[in-house]
Amino acid sequence: MTTTDTIVDGYFATWNETDAAKRRDVIAATWTDDASYVDPMFTASGHDGLDALASGAQQQFPGHTFRLTTPIEAHHDRARWGWDLVGPSGEPVVVGVDFAVLAGDGRIREITGFFEQA
Repeated sequence: MTTTDTIVDGYFATWNETDAAKRRDVIAATWTDDASYVDPMFTASGHDGLDALASGAQQQFPGHTFRLTTPIEAHHDRARWGWDLVGPSGEPVVVGVDFAVLAGDGRIREITGFFEQA
């Protein structure tokens, strides 16, 4: 079983890893095969969909990085954390919170994201 902290690290690596092969490895280690992601603007499912979403975000926001902004809270098979997307200047472009449903092995099965500030 993988720790929640390790999985959340992998979650952010999914968004931030620019090497496509490494990103696919991170996705496989972090997300279940049938994982899904949904936020107010985007949806993705499965490893291919998640990879395409992360790649698209990197193209839309070159030089930007997602980062953890709050402690991770977890209980049972649920977790949540705050995040932001910062540009090269270090200023947040988007701020939000994600809610996760975790599989029995600790990997992410579902993410529901909300934007708090745009």
